[in-house]
Amino acid sequence: MNKLQPYAYKTLTLLLYLHLLFPPISVHAKCTCEAEYKDQNKQEALKYKLVSIASILVASALGVSMPLLLKNVSALKPHSALHFLIKAFAAGVILATGFIHILPDAFNSLTSPCLSENPWQGFPFAGFIAMMSAIGTLMMEAFATGYHKRAELRKAQPVNGDEESDGGGGPGHVHGPAAIMLQRSDSSDLFRNRVISQVLELGIVVHSVVIGISMGANQSPKTIKPLIAALSFHQFFEGMGLGGCISQAKYKSRAITIMVLFFSLTTPAGIAIGIGISNIYNEYSPTSLIVEGVLNSASAGILIYMALVDLLAADFMNPNLQTNVRLQLGSNLALLLGASCMSLMAEWGGA
Repeated sequence: MNKLQPYAYKTLTLLLYLHLLFPPISVHAKCTCEAEYKDQNKQEALKYKLVSIASILVASALGVSMPLLLKNVSALKPHSALHFLIKAFAAGVILATGFIHILPDAFNSLTSPCLSENPWQGFPFAGFIAMMSAIGTLMMEAFATGYHKRAELRKAQPVNGDEESDGGGGPGHVHGPAAIMLQRSDSSDLFRNRVISQVLELGIVVHSVVIGISMGANQSPKTIKPLIAALSFHQFFEGMGLGGCISQAKYKSRAITIMVLFFSLTTPAGIAIGIGISNIYNEYSPTSLIVEGVLNSASAGILIYMALVDLLAADFMNPNLQTNVRLQLGSNLALLLGASCMSLMAEWGGA
């Protein structure tokens, strides 16, 4: 046993030496904090970027417009079986967008070796910002909805004479205080749907700007080509989810047009901005990493909250769904299908 001790000490010393020698080399190889110029072809990349602008614009407009154009179809009316299935699929898409596409990118940006050790390497800022974004969304929705309900309650109550005069309606009609309460409930639901659609569009648009600028600034055709198809499908599915929420909000034509155009043009506009700044943009610079990481984290928090609370919880707790086993199973499958499709987009597009 004593004869083996010198060899053990030598082996241990060698292992310690190798451990101290090689980690700095591997860490250095992971990130040079400088843009890589291999596979760069500006002219060819520009052609693909122009194709991507057209493709993503069409896919975005088609996805967000489809629920609005088909809203008068009887099979797609609120509380219909197909309506629940489509909303579950769209919610799965949005949930996977937050968890699979955006949040990992945010963690990569805010934990990059290109950022200083203090404070970026010692605290999970991406998760913290996403959490605070979700909490902020909850608070904003609660305060806005509460303010609207208090305003409704402050409205003048009907006098007794009005109640009595309304009581002579035929069967099937609701009059008096019951009609007023029903009207207030419908008004509160409509207001909440409008808040949901606006906040959801905000979360989607923030992420769309980031990915658009990143794609527009990229000069590698090999990187851009697969992203064209991936981002086109990505925007199409996201647009379906957003379009469904806009449809439920019952906006006037002008507001609908503005929201549709805003969503459809954001990513192409981001790509155009990226093309314009491609000569000075460095994705490895600390400023770029911090801005992208913070925006992606906030967007992920908003989308995850919206998908789980405003889209899924509201429908999955609905009595119409809970009393129908087949519809409940179908909604669960639609949710998993939507999440799976968007997850595959991440593998396809290298997200």
